[in-house]
Amino acid sequence: MRSLNRVQLIGNLGKNPEVRYTANGSAVANFSLATNESWVGKDGQKNERTEWHNIVAWGKLGEICGEYLAKGRQIYIEGKLTTRSWEDRDGNKRYTTEIKAENMIMLGGQGGEERTSAPGPANEAPPIEDDIPF
Repeated sequence: MRSLNRVQLIGNLGKNPEVRYTANGSAVANFSLATNESWVGKDGQKNERTEWHNIVAWGKLGEICGEYLAKGRQIYIEGKLTTRSWEDRDGNKRYTTEIKAENMIMLGGQGGEERTSAPGPANEAPPIEDDIPF
């Protein structure tokens, strides 16, 4: 039996991406993405909830995210859920669930113009031409 691990999100960056490089020179960008949900309850009151997602982008996609994304920017992210474990300073085992980004599209360009970028698979991401409207 086959399985599927696919995540698609549209949201706004909660902070600027942090880009680091591995020992072999591969880029890795980390950032948070907020998605919002709103509904009207049975009492007629409007309710809102923000869900925060940890995003990790590797390689060329990580470099692109670090160069072109900034806090507040709206983006589309596609990838898969991953969970990793680590030990905190006190020796306690901790778990982190994050989204390993495979594709990213920038939404809501400057000056009200919508501009997009579809880099494709993380290892084959072309440079983004931010001055070309779509």
